[in-house]
Amino acid sequence: MDAALVNPFIEGTLHILDTTAFVKVKPEIPFLKKDRKALGDISGLLEISGDLSGSAAISFSEKSILGIVSAMFGEDMTQLNEEINDAVGEICNMVAGHVATKIAEMDKKVRVKFTEIKIGKDAFIEHVKGVKHVLVLPFNTTKGKMVIEICYEGVNDG
Repeated sequence: MDAALVNPFIEGTLHILDTTAFVKVKPEIPFLKKDRKALGDISGLLEISGDLSGSAAISFSEKSILGIVSAMFGEDMTQLNEEINDAVGEICNMVAGHVATKIAEMDKKVRVKFTEIKIGKDAFIEHVKGVKHVLVLPFNTTKGKMVIEICYEGVNDG
């Protein structure tokens, strides 16, 4: 997969977590996902359409999202609830905006939109049908683990 199509997700997520929650993020070794199960306790799904078609998911461990949202809100969050869901959706919306802007700089018109929240490690994450590979970018944050999953139709098999 072309790094230029992946990097905006990484840059956007790292920047947003740093500026909204003062969370530092360290990348770990990427890998290809073998199934459709969520890789975190809560995941936000993104749809990519336009000149490129694809999908992405941003998944957080319960520990990491509670720490991130606690830092964002300035209050101690202790359980997954509607406020946490809303915060994951907002993080995904901010990442989506960053990705769309960066890909537009490559002369490609895309729309990246947040579509839904999935709860639980057994949640089913449906990426673009027929795509063989989903790239997983794991991260260790100062609050815990998170991953970004990305796939593009027609550009994943190269």
